[in-house]
Amino acid sequence: MPTSDLSSEPTRASLADVTPAIALGPLDGRYRSTVAPLVDHLSEAALNRERLHVEVEWLVALTDGTADGPVVPGAPRLSEPEKAYLRDVVTTFSGDGIAEMAEIERETVHDVKAVEYFLKRRLAAAPAALGDATVLPGVGELVHFACTSEDVNNLSYALMVRGAVQQVWLPAASALVEQIAEMAREHASVPMLSRTHGQPATPTTVGKELAVLAHRLRRQVRRVEGAEYLGKLNGATGTYGAHVVAVPGTDWPAVSKAFVEGLGLTWNPLTTQIESHDWQSELYADIARFNRILHNLATDVWTYISLGFFKQIPVPGATGSSTMPHKVNPIRFENAEANLEISCALLDTLSATLVTSRLQRDLTDSTTQRNIGPAFGHSLLAIDNVRRGLKALAVNGDLLADDLDGNWEVLGEAVQSAMRAASVAGVEGMENPYERLKELTRGHRITGEDMRTFVAGLGLPDDVATRLAAMTPGSYVGLAERLVAEYL
Repeated sequence: MPTSDLSSEPTRASLADVTPAIALGPLDGRYRSTVAPLVDHLSEAALNRERLHVEVEWLVALTDGTADGPVVPGAPRLSEPEKAYLRDVVTTFSGDGIAEMAEIERETVHDVKAVEYFLKRRLAAAPAALGDATVLPGVGELVHFACTSEDVNNLSYALMVRGAVQQVWLPAASALVEQIAEMAREHASVPMLSRTHGQPATPTTVGKELAVLAHRLRRQVRRVEGAEYLGKLNGATGTYGAHVVAVPGTDWPAVSKAFVEGLGLTWNPLTTQIESHDWQSELYADIARFNRILHNLATDVWTYISLGFFKQIPVPGATGSSTMPHKVNPIRFENAEANLEISCALLDTLSATLVTSRLQRDLTDSTTQRNIGPAFGHSLLAIDNVRRGLKALAVNGDLLADDLDGNWEVLGEAVQSAMRAASVAGVEGMENPYERLKELTRGHRITGEDMRTFVAGLGLPDDVATRLAAMTPGSYVGLAERLVAEYL
């Protein structure tokens, strides 16, 4: 078969040169609107904004000091307008500032140094806003004082991840869990045939099965809610070496602890050049576990849809198949599956990689942490898909009832258990209950009449026989409704 000669084909327009820029990945392309809230927390610009935040607060802390004076002797105390000016550098950091910092980084070829120089520019420009009497142009050398880049980076990432979790991911995950819980309560009494190993088994209710998933997901949400976000500020190898040489009379561990905790983080007192990232590994493992339970929900709901237990409500104007017009495909759950798998792969890599750093420092964590955003983004996208998919479902009660009525053999468990209890109570003729029910039901389809005839011939006490004779597959759901009401 001849191959195409690409050299003879006309040159195509370069998509890389299109303005505005075309996204390489789907999170910044077709799914941008869903994951956009994460940009405020986990983008490169958000990282630089948090770096500015840390640098500004460190500068304020060094000049504020204690009642005895500033941390660094001779440093001026900043006025409230001067502090407000500095903090405004952070709150107003946006398009122009992002572009300016990128320009500085092209010269420094160092991202944290670019932040330092950016802030120093703002200090130099302070008189235009505050008047010539401001001390800010004279405190430039306190920017990044005694810090290594990782002092700023580790705190910035902790603040970024905390913001993404608490302000974006947790609200979405919690809303999903409550949506599932509400569905569980709504359908707590709707009987459904179970399928253990894919085979007809002891009936349950739709609500109870949803409640199990809601309960599992809620446990993981609580673990994520209780996450610790650690930080350190202790210099190039965690010894406060430069701090002590520059200002030997200061209790630097106490200053560091107060500063880190003042940012709302947990202070890590013992580190190498980097904060060890163990907290990140723990957090990402919990979110990955949430993802995997949600994946379980997505595949189960997909299967229930396939069995007809759930009906999908068609979206007006939507296309299910490009060639089969009758189809309504469970695309929300399929999309969720794929995104959860990608998220878990990234979170697993983050968890495994971030806990290791050669000797006192290597740079693997720098590149790795830049992928936190996609890891969260794919999870958030999956949550959104599941929520929308669940909203488009309706329970097919008629089919559920037919399915139950076609599987009377599932009552074999109930009858043999009643026979065992009767035997223990001294009733004669209750020998080999399991084997007798196995002979009646295994590999056989039986009717309600078959089961009632069998029960009537056992010689059970009247109250037990009456109870079993009245039982149907649809009523054999145990305490399912109560479990939903009491434990969800």
